[in-house]
Amino acid sequence: MRIRVIGGGLAGPEAALTAARLGCEVDLYELRAMVDGQPRLTPAHQTVEFGELVCSNSLKSESPNTAPWLLKQEMRRFGSALLRIADETAVPAGHALAVDRVEFSRKIAEAIENEPAIRVIREEVTRLEPGEYAATIVATGPLTSDALSEEIQRITGSGHLAFYDSISPIVDAESIDMERVYFAARYDKGTADYINCPMNREEYDRFYDALVEAEKAESKEWEKLQYFESCLPIEVLATRGRDTLRFGPMKPKGLNDPRTGRMPWAVVQLRKENVRADSYNLVGFQNHLKWGEQARVLQMIPGLENAKFLRYGQIHRNTYICAPALLDELLRLKNEPRILFAGQISGVEGYTESIATGMLAGLYAAKLAQGELPTAVPRGTALGSLVHYITHADAKDFQPANITFDLLEPLNEEVRKKMRDKKERHLMVCERALEKFEEWRAVQQVGASAL
Repeated sequence: MRIRVIGGGLAGPEAALTAARLGCEVDLYELRAMVDGQPRLTPAHQTVEFGELVCSNSLKSESPNTAPWLLKQEMRRFGSALLRIADETAVPAGHALAVDRVEFSRKIAEAIENEPAIRVIREEVTRLEPGEYAATIVATGPLTSDALSEEIQRITGSGHLAFYDSISPIVDAESIDMERVYFAARYDKGTADYINCPMNREEYDRFYDALVEAEKAESKEWEKLQYFESCLPIEVLATRGRDTLRFGPMKPKGLNDPRTGRMPWAVVQLRKENVRADSYNLVGFQNHLKWGEQARVLQMIPGLENAKFLRYGQIHRNTYICAPALLDELLRLKNEPRILFAGQISGVEGYTESIATGMLAGLYAAKLAQGELPTAVPRGTALGSLVHYITHADAKDFQPANITFDLLEPLNEEVRKKMRDKKERHLMVCERALEKFEEWRAVQQVGASAL
């Protein structure tokens, strides 16, 4: 029997490629399409391409023995198709893995096209009964259509939650005044790939005052906003206090200006959008200001006085289910085990996390289609800890999560007392997690060679 995967973002293509390479026939559905020569898009997407990165182009840290690094290490050992493509399309980004978003999407499309077991269907799915399919993976992401959202609500017998997410602006590299900025990576970790726009106290105060007074975008749809705490619009963050930005996205610590040898009062960082380095995004500067106001306020940043904006910041809906109440550890609906959820709609937050759950859902669906009961990835791994969180968190206060060490199993108290150094403890957690992952992977008979 065939598997149905709904969603062409990150989790969907990963799930489809995983299941196909494990011997399954896959129908991959995607709402976005060209219709009568015109693109049918969501409110936040700009293309109909697979794997379009709507917000940042970063898949987070590659620093050894960090939680994001550990998650990616497990995914690489499993044989994640999209993470391999991310590695192939990487652009310099210090100690982070960032990608050329155009090449990233192109290579995903190429991988899907070259996989004969995958059939792409550019249609909206509005019903979830498995029907002819051995399993259905819902990976429609934060912009799930209204019709499918209603169907999810119907089939789960439960309301689902929604919050609002936002997008950072992108500027043309040629419009940046390079005389006023400098290249550096925080604490000199990795290569100096970020452009840093330094501010003194007076410049920061002027910028802050302009930001908090700037006119917000108007829309009745946004009257009851529920932002995700780790992705707050910069103007919302600024309302928490004059120095809040200096301890958040504009933190100067570890970014001494080589021209003065001193730490600026505040810093705005710009990160490459592609290998050509012809555009940069403002790191952490997602916002919901009117476009004219964005230009006025952001051009107060040193080096961006004449910035040409290729994309302004904007806001969009982010929908996700209450996974602790609805999903088991195999990402299946408890009341309909032939339906699995993956990606941001399942309650994870972040590109890497979305790909990771798509990878697991593809594996689990393939095993189920072949008449096997999969073994859930163990709790002691980064993958297992992420799934454990979304399936065991308090349903009343559930919020999506990135991978952090807080989600992983802690070391026992005796070991913690002996190891006072945090880096040493993190090293031991990572080593333990990778050991458990390898044991599970061997039983599942999956890995780079299998995929």
